[in-house]
Amino acid sequence: MANTIWVLVELEGGAPVRSSLEVLGKAAKLGRAEAIVLGNGAAEVAPTLGQYGAEKVYVHADAAYDQYLTLPAVETLSKLFAEHQPTLLLLPTTYDLRDISARLSMRSGMGLITDATDLALGDDGLKVTVPWGGETVVTATLTQQRPGIVLTRPKAFSVEQYDGRTAEIENINTTISTESQTIKVIETVEVKSEGPALEDAAVIVSGGRGLGKAENYHYVEELAAILEGAPGATRAIVDAGWLPYSYQIGQTGKTVKPTLYIAAGISGAIQHLAGMKGSKYIIAINKDEHAPIFASADLGVIGDAVSILPQLSNEIKRRKA
Repeated sequence: MANTIWVLVELEGGAPVRSSLEVLGKAAKLGRAEAIVLGNGAAEVAPTLGQYGAEKVYVHADAAYDQYLTLPAVETLSKLFAEHQPTLLLLPTTYDLRDISARLSMRSGMGLITDATDLALGDDGLKVTVPWGGETVVTATLTQQRPGIVLTRPKAFSVEQYDGRTAEIENINTTISTESQTIKVIETVEVKSEGPALEDAAVIVSGGRGLGKAENYHYVEELAAILEGAPGATRAIVDAGWLPYSYQIGQTGKTVKPTLYIAAGISGAIQHLAGMKGSKYIIAINKDEHAPIFASADLGVIGDAVSILPQLSNEIKRRKA
C-alpha cells in the first residue's frame, strides 16, 4: 500500500503560499500526496492543487480558521488523523505551522522532527536529513508505528508541476467547537517593503558586525537596491537592535538560496552559514583575511566593507548608465 503524505496548505491573498507548494511536490515524490485547505478561499484553491502533486484535497471553507489562531486547524486535523491515519504530515516551517505541529504532536502522541532538508520513506521507517550546526548533518528516524510530523526548512525543495493531474475533492463537514475559538485575530498588519522578499530574492546583500554601527547598514540596502535584490543581516546585528528579525539569515533566522549572496562584514559563523550556504555564488567582503566566511566564498575581498560597499555601488551605477 502506498504511503499517504498529508500537506496542510496555507493561503495568502487567496492563493497557496510557495512554501506549501514546495512541500506538496516533495510529498508527491514520496507517495500519495493529499492536501488539506482550510478557511476563506479554500474551495477556490483546492482544484488547482492537482497540478502541484495532490491526488486528493480535503476542504473546509469555514471562516473560523482565519478568525481564530491555529486551534480550529489543530482540532480538525486531529479528527482527520484519527479517521484516516496517513503515514506522515509534511509541513514547511512557518509561524502558524510550527504551533499547529507542536499541538498536534502533544495531543495525538505523534513523533515530530523539525528543520528537515530532505527525507525518504522506506521499509524501516522515515529517514530525515537534519543539519546540526553549520557543518554537521544527522539522520533522524521516525518508525512506521504511527503517523509522524516533519517540518522542513524553507527552500529545501522546489515547486514541482504535475500537468494533467486532477485532484479528488472532499468537503469536510466537521463542526468547529467553541473551545477552539478562543484566540481571536484582532488585526492583521502588513509590513510594507520594497523589492523582492528575502526568501525569493535572486540577489541578497547581507551585513554583519563588520559594518561597525547601525548607521552604516544603509550601504547594504543601497547595493541591494541597485542589484534589484534584498538586504539581509546576521543574528548579531539583529540582536543588537539594528534591524528587525525579518532581516535575519541563519540557523535561527531565514534560509535563503539566491543566485548571488554578498556577505559584507560577516565573519562566517556556522549558524549564519547554515542559512545561506546553498547560495550559487558567494562574495565575501571582510577586513580579516582569516575570517571563516572566505572558506565558503567563490570570491573574497579583503577590506573594510564600509569603504568597499559604496565604491561597488557607484561602479555598478556607472556601468548601468
